[in-house]
Amino acid sequence: MKRLLLDTQVLLWWLADDPRLPAWAIAAVQAPGAEVFVSQVSLWELALKQRQGRVQLDLARLEQEVTRQHFHWLPLRNEHLLALAELDSSAAPSDLFDQLLLVQSRQEPLLLLTADAALRSCGATVLGLEPAAPAQP
Repeated sequence: MKRLLLDTQVLLWWLADDPRLPAWAIAAVQAPGAEVFVSQVSLWELALKQRQGRVQLDLARLEQEVTRQHFHWLPLRNEHLLALAELDSSAAPSDLFDQLLLVQSRQEPLLLLTADAALRSCGATVLGLEPAAPAQP
């Protein structure tokens, strides 16, 4: 059984049915027996971005949609924070939210599905995806 953790951008692409999400990633999420997780870290990140005016989302609706999709919320636990202290800073992404998603994926363990180049280079727990090329006008 595949256990996946969606990063924040992949979650937004999934919920928006965005064409940048590759077919193989959609198939992985929809595979029979797949367990898909969304971290509370992503909700925290989006709430901060909303407060800063960088995104406009109905966060309550997003929270409900995650549950409606039969995804599981992954709480931020003490063991994740302790693992953060042990993360190799020379190889870790600079973004705190990305670091937290990375340590959660390693601690649980889960395959982290991401389009973020900094996360894709971080190891075996990451399933990197290249966004599809934009359609030509």
